[in-house]
This record gives sequence, structure tokens and C-alpha cells, in this order.
Amino acid sequence: MVAEMLSEVPEFYQWDHHPTGDVYDWQSHSQYFYHAHPPDVRGNAWGDEHGHFHTFLRPLGFPRGIEASTESGPDVRKQDHQDISHLVAVSMDNTGMPVRLFTTNRWVTGESWYPASSVKQFLSRFMVNHASPSLAANIWLSNLLMLYRPTINALLDARDAVIADHDVSEAECPVFEDRNLEVTSIIDIDVERQLADIEAAL
Repeated sequence: MVAEMLSEVPEFYQWDHHPTGDVYDWQSHSQYFYHAHPPDVRGNAWGDEHGHFHTFLRPLGFPRGIEASTESGPDVRKQDHQDISHLVAVSMDNTGMPVRLFTTNRWVTGESWYPASSVKQFLSRFMVNHASPSLAANIWLSNLLMLYRPTINALLDARDAVIADHDVSEAECPVFEDRNLEVTSIIDIDVERQLADIEAAL
């Protein structure tokens, strides 16, 4: 799916959003992009990867009554990003297979911070089904988030617990801006095993 989505990208640059300007669905207000970190930071404590997808939902796609958290101060809101919410990131290996799901601290994506209870509601609204840059890649990513929704829900709960328990005494900055806290929860995945488990359960 990575090769499918990047088939029309003239050159792949680390850190850049691919495709340029991200993928945005004007009906669901879902958004995503793919990017890679340089080799010296790609291999890390969580495992090697080629790159990862970051998935989002914008406020026009939210259920009514959802507002960003203000419990930890104004730094959780980023009006220039229209209060966008990061849902989950999908790590891809060098063969193009998804191998990991993870969540991030607020500063990583510049999102506004929503509690797990809200982001779980956003997950059911993530859907990209238009043809650009690749219909197959758009549908694949949308369905992957559906396939792993219980797992992502657990990751979001773990994310909030890590944020609540994080000690910022050494950083001397709000927890959402602490560069020592980047990945807030993570889990390895195996799509073939997941499908086999679902078939066995059915």
C-alpha cells in the first residue's frame, strides 16, 4: 500500500508529508499522511520501520458536543490547526506491511488534545474512499483502523494514563510539550494473525 500510494510521488524525502498537502476527505473530514524519519532515528527502541501513517479527524467530522481538553492549560489547543485530533499512527516495515500501532504526545503532530473517550468516537468516523492519491490505499488504511479498533481503543486509554502519570519535574514544561515524551503507547500487530483470530472466533 505504501508503494501504491507513493506511485506518483516524484521523489521521496524523509520528514516530508506524502502526498504533499496530505490526503483529505471532504465528506468525512478524515486526513492522513505518510512520512519517514532518517535512518539514524528509524531504528529505535520500538523496532525498525520504513515509515508510518499519521491519521486524523478534523472538527467538521466530530460528533456534536466534542471540545478539546482544557484541563492542562491552553497549550492543548492549537487554533491554527483547527483543533484537529490525531487518532493513531501505523508503522510500516520495509516490505510494506503494517507492524505497529502507536499514539503520540500532543507536540508531535501539533494537534489539539482530546481525551480517549472522545477520540474513540472519532475512530468510527475515519473513512477515506476517494481516488486520490490511491483508492486502494485509502480504503486499506480506513479498514485497518476498523480492523484494529478495540486495540486502538486500548492504546488511547494507555496514552491518557501515561500522560496523567508523566513526571515533568525535570523538563520544566507542560506534559504536552515535553520532548522527552514522544510515543505515549505502542503495540506490535500482525494482520494475518488478527484475521485468523477473527475467523476462528466467528
